[in-house]
Amino acid sequence: MSRPILAWGERTWVMGIINLTDDSFSGDGLAAPRRSIGEVVSAALAQGRAFADAGAEILDVGAESSRPRNAYGDHAPVSAEAEAALAVPVMAALAAELGDRVLLSIDTSKGDVAREALAAGASIVNDVWAARRDPSTADAAAAAGAHLVVMHTQDGNDYPDGLFETVTGWLRDSVEVAVERGVPRDRLIVDPGIGFGKGTAHNLELLHRLAELKAAVGGLPLLIGTSRKRFLGELLGGTPPDDRLEGSAASVALAIAAGADIVRVHDVAAMARVRTVADAIIRA
Repeated sequence: MSRPILAWGERTWVMGIINLTDDSFSGDGLAAPRRSIGEVVSAALAQGRAFADAGAEILDVGAESSRPRNAYGDHAPVSAEAEAALAVPVMAALAAELGDRVLLSIDTSKGDVAREALAAGASIVNDVWAARRDPSTADAAAAAGAHLVVMHTQDGNDYPDGLFETVTGWLRDSVEVAVERGVPRDRLIVDPGIGFGKGTAHNLELLHRLAELKAAVGGLPLLIGTSRKRFLGELLGGTPPDDRLEGSAASVALAIAAGADIVRVHDVAAMARVRTVADAIIRA
């Protein structure tokens, strides 16, 4: 099996989430207390194999929880050293075993972590702060010829200038910042940041206007992450994260219909099947 090459328009890509934390909102963090780094690497490899077998073409590795503070409360920051100590050995192990089958993504907002992960085998930097908090994530992506995901986020969920206008403006500005720092436009992916600095009504508006949003950012490829998120639980009467499969599936299918190019998911086997059917209908 040959390593996939990112191309847009003919398929939707499934990105499987590998959380190397002990405090993930979705309860799937692999770095449980008292687990050794070797045990974390072994667990991540097992999850990566299962995800690749189930249909994921991208594995997104993160070693710091990015759960929004306004929704889930405050949490201590993780140093670049501690983040890299978890993420880089896992990235190297995944690259050694699965690098010919999947693309690897590092979910980080720190340039030092991005550089080390890219050297270990990643080819995508997924920055929830769009290289605005630490522009050296864009520098790292540019130097490695990697793709860079720029996502909208903010502290709080007030939008005095309008939600859609604020999000699309942030994304357009972030694209230009990344280009100025050397990331080619054809290596950029945008993410409206569902659930980040947004309430349920905001998330629904962005998903409802997803095709419009894609046009507003110049048709750049879209990454959409709705999997297990809080707004789904609210819509489903308060269900916990691990009981939001149907909500995740509905949002993934409708995002694909509206133009999503990558869907970032926890439940890879189920969402890969959703993708297969949605692509057969939408991209026929």
